[in-house]
Amino acid sequence: MYWTLHTHGGPRRVNHAAARVGDKIYSFGGYSSLEEYQLLEPISVHVLDTAIYKWAPVDYGNLKEAPFQRYGHTCVAYGDKIYLWGGRNYNVPCDIVYCFDTEELKGGGPLVTGRIPNGKDGHSACIVNNKMYIFGGFDYITDEYTNNLHYLNLHTMEWCYVCAKGSPPVGRDFHTALAYGDRMYIFGGRSELSRPHSNDQEYYCDLVYYFDTLTETWVKVKARGVKPDGRRSHSSWIHNDFMYIFGGYNDRKKTHYNDIHRYSLLSNHWEFINVYGTPPCKRRRQVCILHKDKYSDKVYLFGGTSPTDHVPVETKDDESEDEERVLDKDDLHLLEYLPSLKVLCIMYINKNKMNTTDLPKDLLVDIQIMTQPNKISSPIEGLTNL
Repeated sequence: MYWTLHTHGGPRRVNHAAARVGDKIYSFGGYSSLEEYQLLEPISVHVLDTAIYKWAPVDYGNLKEAPFQRYGHTCVAYGDKIYLWGGRNYNVPCDIVYCFDTEELKGGGPLVTGRIPNGKDGHSACIVNNKMYIFGGFDYITDEYTNNLHYLNLHTMEWCYVCAKGSPPVGRDFHTALAYGDRMYIFGGRSELSRPHSNDQEYYCDLVYYFDTLTETWVKVKARGVKPDGRRSHSSWIHNDFMYIFGGYNDRKKTHYNDIHRYSLLSNHWEFINVYGTPPCKRRRQVCILHKDKYSDKVYLFGGTSPTDHVPVETKDDESEDEERVLDKDDLHLLEYLPSLKVLCIMYINKNKMNTTDLPKDLLVDIQIMTQPNKISSPIEGLTNL
């Protein structure tokens, strides 16, 4: 595995959500501490063309039916449509489902029935068969981290509350959930075990759980190996029967991460992964999307926020009582499982700042594609290399 590409100038976003349809990755919402937002302005949508690694804003129609700008929401792809649920702005959470059609580049709120979950943020969503499962998150009505489970049947558009058996994870937010066969795997997240009576005992779970959708039963896995620290606001994906974990944050340890661990879904074993190349800086609240194209299996990482001493204004982390200087990111990283010889050559050329005058034109084009910045976000003066 290699970190191969790193460019700047994409959407500067934190706690955004994204999904892939075909060769395009669609990113919805999120926020940046360097931008100002109107209370109910329509959500921003950007699309990444994975063939040329370039972002573009999406000019979608029917703005009156568009969801408002938000953070802490989820997106899942089902066919050529993307379903967005939850999240909040600075005032209110949302419990409405929105459907975005990637063919027509427009969307709206489909009519749903059933037992609709309370609006919340920091929950997780994944699709098993034809159902979008929603787990956990922070419920602003009950003022607690939840561990309840709902699903939306995407054929009938009916919500159902799941009366699950077994031993469920404790209530949490900003964990990850991934579908693997008929199971949904959960890792990480932030909890407060004594809430709502107290909010000063944060807990970061380092256990793996899965929910069996056939028996509707929770199972706590007895994992072996060197497991990662408990964390929140990390990213995860599944590749060839392994669940991968990148980044995140543990407030009890005051630690950001940029490590990669993987968990074998077949043997219940954790291991640390040593990756070649220059890794992303430590961060949380980013997005990672796996895409298997005809050349290589790749993970696209973008956005998030990182600790730094180089911030133009003093900012406060909105999820911690401690003052913290952080920088919201506009960069794009590419993690390749088996990069081509051409990609490795381009990495060598760039690293050693070699003269490219006599290189073939097609290779020069590829070098430009891999190094040319995006133009969505403007660079912050003096911080272009962070």
